[in-house]
Amino acid sequence: MQSIVLIGPPGAGKSTVAKCLSKILGMPVIDTDKVIEENTGRQIGEIFLTDGEAFFRNIERETVLKALGRDESIIALGGGSVLDPEVELRLKDFQKVIFLNVSISNAAPRVGFNKERPLLVGNPRQQWLALMEKRRPVYERIATQIISTDNKKPQEVAQEIAKVFVS
Repeated sequence: MQSIVLIGPPGAGKSTVAKCLSKILGMPVIDTDKVIEENTGRQIGEIFLTDGEAFFRNIERETVLKALGRDESIIALGGGSVLDPEVELRLKDFQKVIFLNVSISNAAPRVGFNKERPLLVGNPRQQWLALMEKRRPVYERIATQIISTDNKKPQEVAQEIAKVFVS
């Protein structure tokens, strides 16, 4: 079975849904943000502050492209990774790219708009809306399926994904 790739903004539930989907399908999870933190020994927010976004995006590109080379995995991508042209091109090879769509009213309590999310510093709600304005067209272009996570538990979203792709 080809890998299932989860994309979407902060607060969509990519990491949590990936874990739930893993239990249903018995496939391993690759959460690229966690892989970056494990490989660097630093939090993503720290990398942004210390080395800058460009440095982080280079590490992210390498990590994501490597993850996309694995078969039979559930891959949760960092929200901004799809903006990289190489990543977007590689995702076109996948038949199972799910855009986990979420409204700001549902995303806000999930992310808490904390300092661990460096692109949401300042006015977090306004930053999130600006991110979505830029990213939504890319998410929609890349996705083979769009699933709303609004007012749903991660387990429900995972079951919905499993039904669509395993039937």
